[in-house]
Amino acid sequence: MNNNKNEMDNEKEVWKAGTFVYPVPAVMVSCGEYGKEMNIITIAWTGTVNTNPAMTYISVRPERYSYEIIKKSGEFVINLTTKNLAKACDYCGVKSGRDTDKFKDMHLTPAKASHVKAPIIAESPVNIECKVKEIIPLGTHHMFIAEVLAVNVSRRYFDKTNKFCFEQTKPICYSHGAYYTLGEKLGTFGYSVMKDKTKKKKAISDKHKKS
Repeated sequence: MNNNKNEMDNEKEVWKAGTFVYPVPAVMVSCGEYGKEMNIITIAWTGTVNTNPAMTYISVRPERYSYEIIKKSGEFVINLTTKNLAKACDYCGVKSGRDTDKFKDMHLTPAKASHVKAPIIAESPVNIECKVKEIIPLGTHHMFIAEVLAVNVSRRYFDKTNKFCFEQTKPICYSHGAYYTLGEKLGTFGYSVMKDKTKKKKAISDKHKKS
């Protein structure tokens, strides 16, 4: 059986170099200034780059309408997306803010952020306020490296112990041209080395929190 497994592992087709790290986040980035020029761009090239200080990034094509807005203001907000926001997320990625008001088109509510002038999207369960620290030209995209100034979290997703239950928002991701909801929980950080006794205690604790 081990021999068959090794043979299967070696059955690979080599493709040319490309971006194939999937799945990735599908987020709506709001930019501009609340009450004035505002826009939303959908971004898949985003992620965490540092813990302390909290740092993140987005990569944007220079020809995109939001590029100059973010470059000029030096601010943006990453709004995490959900199953209910999937259509709006896609729309904000294929439509240009040069031609239409995406907030109005998708019935999204702009709201004031706490640390930046860019609006947050009220319907998003998590809004991450960011200040640009560096712009790195990479080729087709320019990377905006930013410091996280604040995170806004919807109270409706907190449980009785005051824990934020992100899974209840029904988050989505993007994989090879399609949007997906997340599947079943497989484990928590460190579960691969967790002792059985600790696993049982944790399972009882998790069950108690849900009840």
